[in-house]
Amino acid sequence: MASSSQLLASFLLLTSLSLFSPSQSATCTSQTFTGNRLYTFCNDLPSLNSYLHWAYDSAQSTLSIAFVAAPPSPDGWVSWAINPTATGMVGSQALIAFRDPRGGMTVKTYNVSTYGPLTESKVWYEVKESSAEFSGGVIRLFATIVLPEKGRTTVNQVWQVGPSITGGVPDKHEFQPENLNSKGSLDLLRGQSTAGAGGNSRTKKRNIHGVLNVVSWGIMFPIGIIIARYLRTFPSADPAWFYLHVFCQVSAYAIGVAGWGTGLKLGSQSKGITYSNHRNIGIALFALATVQIFALLLRPKKDHKYRFYWNIYHHGFGYTIIILGIINVFKGFDILKPEAKWRNAYIIVIAVLGGIALLLEAITWIVVLRRKKSSESTKPYDGFNNGHSRQERLAP
Repeated sequence: MASSSQLLASFLLLTSLSLFSPSQSATCTSQTFTGNRLYTFCNDLPSLNSYLHWAYDSAQSTLSIAFVAAPPSPDGWVSWAINPTATGMVGSQALIAFRDPRGGMTVKTYNVSTYGPLTESKVWYEVKESSAEFSGGVIRLFATIVLPEKGRTTVNQVWQVGPSITGGVPDKHEFQPENLNSKGSLDLLRGQSTAGAGGNSRTKKRNIHGVLNVVSWGIMFPIGIIIARYLRTFPSADPAWFYLHVFCQVSAYAIGVAGWGTGLKLGSQSKGITYSNHRNIGIALFALATVQIFALLLRPKKDHKYRFYWNIYHHGFGYTIIILGIINVFKGFDILKPEAKWRNAYIIVIAVLGGIALLLEAITWIVVLRRKKSSESTKPYDGFNNGHSRQERLAP
C-alpha cells in the first residue's frame, strides 16, 4: 500500500528524471529509444527498477526486446533471460550487456546452469541481432531472438543486475530481496508481465519473519524487563507486576519462536545464501530465551540460599537477550532493506522505551532513598546520648 511519502518520492523522481532523458522516465510508456525503435508492449518490472519493451511476431516466432535497467555501478552489467524449464535463475538462457575492455558495450549469451562462475555459451534460442547502449547510468539491452517452440506465447523471464566485470566475466550479483524476486512470467501476446509466485511468497515470509522478531525480541522483551525492574518497587503493584512480567515474556518467547521457525524455513529455501551474523545471533537468542523461560520453573523462594545466584542468572540472561535482540533487529533491517520509515519507527519505539526506563529509574531511586531515610528516622537510636539519657532516668 503506497503512503503519501512514497507517492511524493515517485513524483519527484519522475519529474527530475524527465528533465534529462525520456528513456530514464519512471514508467516505460514514456521511454523512447535511438534508431526509432518501436515496440508493441512494455512493462514496468516489479523489482530492480527495470523495464521491458517487446514485440512478438507469432508467424516467425521472433521476439524483439529492449530491456532497460541501471547497474549498481558504471562498470556493472544487466541481464534479461528466458528460462524454458523453470521459474528461477538456474536453467535460464541469458542475454547480458556490459562494457568491454575497450570501453564499448557488448551483449553475450550465457546458459546459467549453476550458481557458479558464468561461461559464455550458446543458448536455447537463436539470437538474430543484439546491441547495448549506456548513458545516464542506465544500460539499454536490445535483441531480436527466435524462439524454437512456435506457438509458445508465455515464457518465464528472469532479469538481473550486477556490480562488476572481472576478466570479461560478469561477477556475482547481490542476494537482496529485489535480486531474488526478479522473475516472473511474460505473456507475449497479451502484453502482461507478472511477478513469480515463488518470489512473492518468499518476500511475504521474509516480512512475516521480520515483523514477528521485531515484536518479540525488539519490543516485548524490553517491555517485560521494564515492568519487572521498576513496578516491583511499589508495594501496591505486587503481585500484579509479576504476572504482567511473566505474561509479557512468555508471549514474547512464543512469538519469537514463530519468527525463528520462519527464519529456519527461509534458510532452507535459500540454498547458497547465508546471513551468518544474523543467523548466529538468532540461534543464541533462541537458546538464551529458552533457558530463561525455565527460570519461571526454577525460581526459588525469596529467602532461599540459592536465590542470590538465581537473580544473577535471571538478570544476566535477560539483559543479554535485550541487547542481542535489538542488534539483530537492525541486522534484519539491513538484510530486508524496507522503506526508511519502518527503521525510523522502530528507532522511535526504542527511544521512547529508553526514555521511560530512564524516568522510572530516577523515580525508583527517589522512592528507595526516601524509604531508606524514613526507616532510619523511625529506628531507635542506641548511641551515647540515648544511653546517657537512660542512665539519667534510672538515677536515684
